Amino acid sequence: MPQTTPVPLNSHVARRDEQVVTFRRDRMIGQILSRSRGLAPSDIEGILKRQGRHGGRFGEVAIAMGLVSEEDVLEALAEQFDYPYVRSFGDSALDAELVCACDPLGEEAQSFRELRTELLTGVLDDPVRRAIAVVSPERGDGRSYVASNLAVAFAQLGARTLLVDADLRTPRQHTLFGIGDSLGLSHLLCGRAGPEAIQQPSPVSGLSVIGAGTIPPNPSELLHRGTFAALMQDWLAEFDHVVVDTPAANHGTEARILAATARAALVVGRRNTARMDSLQRLVTSIERGPTALAGVVMNDH
Repeated sequence: MPQTTPVPLNSHVARRDEQVVTFRRDRMIGQILSRSRGLAPSDIEGILKRQGRHGGRFGEVAIAMGLVSEEDVLEALAEQFDYPYVRSFGDSALDAELVCACDPLGEEAQSFRELRTELLTGVLDDPVRRAIAVVSPERGDGRSYVASNLAVAFAQLGARTLLVDADLRTPRQHTLFGIGDSLGLSHLLCGRAGPEAIQQPSPVSGLSVIGAGTIPPNPSELLHRGTFAALMQDWLAEFDHVVVDTPAANHGTEARILAATARAALVVGRRNTARMDSLQRLVTSIERGPTALAGVVMNDH
């Protein structure tokens, strides 16, 4: 993902009753750390005095003084700004690839927030309800990585978000989120499952996931049926955002089917690996149909 500058988190400006009010966030973080890590009032006072002399953010000063760890501060910021944060990989089923949840202040997570903004002010800023199909020419381009983190980023806005693993050839979302694969999209398409196929992986509040389910021998035929289009209409009515992971375009027609049903497609290529002719063919095939092209992302994860 592109390199970006993280957004400063030590202050917030809000307009209320025609007046601009600046809220100091340091004391709020101090209150959270006092509750969660047992900091005494004297510790808070010491941090504020040192901050006044030397500058820096409250959390950074507390870490430098040895009063809290970096994870303590990240957890406090997550609570303060209301986004999911996984404190320890060992205690969570989430894979480390889910950087928006596992490393929300890192550069990769910031890149996904910028991508989210581009989509919200672009193809999703339209009266026509669209899902986003994440497509790419070949395996290994990073579709699952982009789709999963984009879904988490939408959920972090407080939006009801659904991530659908429609890669019925080499699915990965059930592994990334640590959910079961006994029920999923393939079962929905065959009429063998209902709403129970939608899972809500903790701790990502607001995010629901439909895994691929059992890998079928006829993925193209299943997706060509009207069932998937009907399911998509239901999902768009129920959720604020729907993100669809897809198979590699060079493996068959499924990627184009899914993009057409979603009505918007984000093309992913791997930096220094993707062939420009393959990317161009995929972009051209999308532009020929009813699908809105959201853009092209070069992934270097």
